Amino acid sequence: MSTDDESFHPLGDEWEGELETMLDDTEYDSQLGMDMARDAMRVTKGELSEADFHEKYHEDVMEEFGEDERPTKEAYEAAQEEAKGTFSRMVDKFDGDGEETRRETMKKMGVGATAVGLGAFGTVSDGPEHSVAEGPRQETTEESDTQWGMTIDLERCDGCLSCMTACSEENDLDQGVNWMYVMAWEDDNHHGQEGSEYDVYTDFNMGSDFNMLVRPCQHCTDAPCEKVCPTTARHTRDKDGLVLTDYDVCIGCRYCQVACPYGVNYFQWDEPDTAYEDIDGLEDPDNPDQITHAEYDHGERWVDSRAPRGTMSKCTMCPSMQDGKQGEGKVGTTACESACPPNAIQFGNVKDEKSDPSQHREHPVKSRAIVHLTNGTESSKSAPSADDIDSALSEGDDLETAIDNIEGLTVDILAVMKSIEMISEGLEPGDDENNSILRNEQEILSAVEAFQQYVDLNTEEAYTELGLGDGSEQQARFRLEQYTGDPSSFQLLEDIGTNPNITYLGQQPGPEAHQVDGPTAYEDVDLLDERQEDLDEGTVGRIDGVSL
Repeated sequence: MSTDDESFHPLGDEWEGELETMLDDTEYDSQLGMDMARDAMRVTKGELSEADFHEKYHEDVMEEFGEDERPTKEAYEAAQEEAKGTFSRMVDKFDGDGEETRRETMKKMGVGATAVGLGAFGTVSDGPEHSVAEGPRQETTEESDTQWGMTIDLERCDGCLSCMTACSEENDLDQGVNWMYVMAWEDDNHHGQEGSEYDVYTDFNMGSDFNMLVRPCQHCTDAPCEKVCPTTARHTRDKDGLVLTDYDVCIGCRYCQVACPYGVNYFQWDEPDTAYEDIDGLEDPDNPDQITHAEYDHGERWVDSRAPRGTMSKCTMCPSMQDGKQGEGKVGTTACESACPPNAIQFGNVKDEKSDPSQHREHPVKSRAIVHLTNGTESSKSAPSADDIDSALSEGDDLETAIDNIEGLTVDILAVMKSIEMISEGLEPGDDENNSILRNEQEILSAVEAFQQYVDLNTEEAYTELGLGDGSEQQARFRLEQYTGDPSSFQLLEDIGTNPNITYLGQQPGPEAHQVDGPTAYEDVDLLDERQEDLDEGTVGRIDGVSL
């Protein structure tokens, strides 16, 4: 345990105590794991340098694990020349034994040999497309223009748990191995259950009367879990910023679990319920030679799907999809996003201003209105298309007649459409993945243009009828805020300095927030919350006050 009087872990003393107890059950040094986790978080906060962190624990890690290949530039540079070609020769030595699995080969070689040549900026940087057997490559200093991430609108989340179910099915997870959690919460100022005296949400909410929190792995740009991994099993891919675990290299020390500020790691105790050969999507039936899931191909890093026994796992943001292994149509998507009925999850390249998560983060009022008008579900109001308008209207129609002639159109919907047009930046969607918000914005703008061929919406009379005041951009923004609310934007535990790539819209849990039963029980959708007993007993910590 940390020698500090105060817990180092953001989830609190009780969570820290559980982590130490967990480490005591492993074969590895518990104290070393706790101390490294504490200092890894000091690194993300800027209180300790990467070099000093590596030097401080280098000898202890060497003594405990035989090698120290933690992902630091200093460690890579020191080992690069010595390791060059060694790993390739060692793998080749075992390749002749046809009965050997790659994982068994790794174990025979030992942790030290496994780690040689796998420095942080070697094969880790290339991710699954780079064969481990090829040995280390030269470090690249060129920063990728892709960083996968999400913006999650908590006030659209209806707590249906479809995202959790889709994640479990996509990755063949055992029951209770939840790579994401959907939780309802309350505190003294924010109640959400039926009959509460507090009115938490506007009519924009998709139907949940609860404060919600959706918690996958945050895929931090500066991940403490990666800093403490002695084998580089936990690594960040240079090409897209995904924080992943190489199951073949992971030794199950669980240090990453202690170092994670968000509590999102799992240790696979037993043999998985789904055998390797039965993993869903392991082979594409239309192209049996193409591996689409789990181990991409023999010799490449296995970073997707359920973990084998004795290794760590967590949310991966579906790398087989991002790498095109499941078809180009799924690049830029995740199982959880695709399964979300109210479109609360927006996934994409957070470095691209045109992407859905970026638009949702930077222009939440406008993007909320666009998502709501174009969601296409029965519970969502929809905007008419330009073709719908052209087929319904005639020259000489006045505003009231025109609205009545278009099925489903109301004054409110038209006012929101016009407001979107008035504040639009005119950004073209482009051809990249996951820019549906801008594409749908273009559809709305086309519809407004079509409507204005019949009825002029830029008159004082029309502004008054639509509740747009003097027709200024300020009035348009106010009208949209009336429709969607004006959500706050936040990231979990921003003060830790991990730079998470998940942004939230909605109400941020306060320090006294606690979890409550949500709108959908886990057992109702064949999920299992293994921590429920701990939750009931109050023995787990919190994220920004929310019990896990």
